[in-house]
Amino acid sequence: MSTLRRLPLETINRIAAGEVVERPASVVKELVENALDAQAQSIEITVEEGGKARIVINDDGHGMSRDELLLAVERHATSKLAPDAAGEWDLLAISTMGFRGEALPSIGSVARLNLSSQRSGEDAWALRVHGGTQSGPEPAPPLGLSGTRIEVRDLFFAVPARLKFLKSERAESMAISDVIKRLAMARPDVAFTLSSNGRTSFRLMAKGVDEAARLARLDDILGRDFAQNSIAIDQEREGVRVTGFAGLPTYHQGSNRHQYLFVNGRPVRDKLLHGAVRGAYADFLARDRHPALALFVDLDPHKVDVNVHPAKAEVRFADPGLVRGLIVGALRHGLAAAGHRASTTTAGFALGRARPEGAQSDDVNPPPYQSVAPWGRQSAPRPSVGENARFAAFDAPSAHHEMQQTAQIEETQHLPLGAARAQVHETYIVTQTEDGIVIVDQHAAHERLVYEDMKKALSATGVTAQALLVPEIVELDEASAERVLARADELDELGLSLEAFGAGAVAVRATPALLGAVDAQRLVRDLADDLAEFDSALSLKERLEDVCSTMACHGSVRAGRRLNAAEMNALLRQMEATPHSGQCNHGRPTYVELKLKDIERLFGRR
Repeated sequence: MSTLRRLPLETINRIAAGEVVERPASVVKELVENALDAQAQSIEITVEEGGKARIVINDDGHGMSRDELLLAVERHATSKLAPDAAGEWDLLAISTMGFRGEALPSIGSVARLNLSSQRSGEDAWALRVHGGTQSGPEPAPPLGLSGTRIEVRDLFFAVPARLKFLKSERAESMAISDVIKRLAMARPDVAFTLSSNGRTSFRLMAKGVDEAARLARLDDILGRDFAQNSIAIDQEREGVRVTGFAGLPTYHQGSNRHQYLFVNGRPVRDKLLHGAVRGAYADFLARDRHPALALFVDLDPHKVDVNVHPAKAEVRFADPGLVRGLIVGALRHGLAAAGHRASTTTAGFALGRARPEGAQSDDVNPPPYQSVAPWGRQSAPRPSVGENARFAAFDAPSAHHEMQQTAQIEETQHLPLGAARAQVHETYIVTQTEDGIVIVDQHAAHERLVYEDMKKALSATGVTAQALLVPEIVELDEASAERVLARADELDELGLSLEAFGAGAVAVRATPALLGAVDAQRLVRDLADDLAEFDSALSLKERLEDVCSTMACHGSVRAGRRLNAAEMNALLRQMEATPHSGQCNHGRPTYVELKLKDIERLFGRR
């Protein structure tokens, strides 16, 4: 028969440390968040051996007094939560990065923690907690006007079994860097410095608090390409606001690790938010491609629970549908406002492929190109201009026609996509702009235009449902069936009619006519998986969009069709007036723009 026992305090702290201190990056996250809550304007982080040997956090926040130092290393002691007028402690009234009050005692129970702090106008004090054993406080050297210095040595020395679960020094260092960058994205008004093994990894200067400052901080962290190929997001609904920057569809990635989401300034990884992002971009990207973005959701703390995860990495919203709908709407509105704009990286990629091997790709003067053998017996012959060349230029049969053509070019080359000058291989339209050229994939561009027209028509008339002669019964587990039936009204608008059919079963009464013959069993199961993972019926929407995309592909201008000047220019003008025309239905660019200076650099003229 088992006997109940009260655990000793040391063991309790180590159990708590197992939730709070998972790896060195967890320590850095907790301590940097404390520095931010202390109103620090500059935070310096130093690590050795990936944080396993030593972590030092220096900040210039308001600091702590001698008595506060003693409270800081006690469990459940915090300055981030206070009772209201009625003496009640509201655990949802959280306006700081955290409030548990477990970080310092947990760290001190598994490592050697040295803590010193100073309030403005007071003396500095130091305290030590090594493996749960506390000593001090005692006077310490001044830390400036105010601030705190925390040193953590020999992480997990008190629980050596935990060390074998840590990854390599490089992996742990990268995790620390990622944590700091995420926190820095949310606080562009704070300066951050990270040093590893005596070398400065990065130094981020304080930028400010406005939108330009946030973009500048994202530029520092994510690179100039992101800043140049993103659109500003700012939407508000019913007290919930989403701001930030989202990458253009043509600026996509192979994974979602470049998606940064924040709730009330807190970095989170939330499946609802990631599902909303996927839903917003589903119309523009293939399933295996992902957008890059940084979104900041701000709302009343009482409408979000930030304590559903020990590491505060996940949140729970009081109205998840409102938040998800706002994110999807904000992203789609921003992408629509971008019009035909495509990412600048497409031009850089094209120039990189065209540049001779060994030539530099930056803005410095490139080295002279290697000499090319003159045309002769040992070199390839010049290509002939004939039927096989498939090059359609606008030859002028008369001086009058040439004057008309020149006037037309001058009138339209100032437009974003310029004036059509030629068709190459009956597939690509070459245009002239005021400061460069544009190459358009005529099939991909027209496919997008047709697709957008089809979407408008579908939105206006709705999705027609086709009733099944015999309802299809789909067996699911009870939780999945409940999730699907809870969204029955939304699915009905998409042409899929569902009814409950006993415990854990769903009856399919009708399916979207646009899909034709459909495997109802697989469709409903995919929807159940989507609702469990993303809280959104993406499978059905994507299938409908795939059908529209396929139909648009067959109804658009095919590659190999010769176009005249009027048709080319009409296509260009329609692209300029149509949202999302900068990419095809799978996120590939429909055109590439090359600036004249870049072309001149290719030929060594700059």
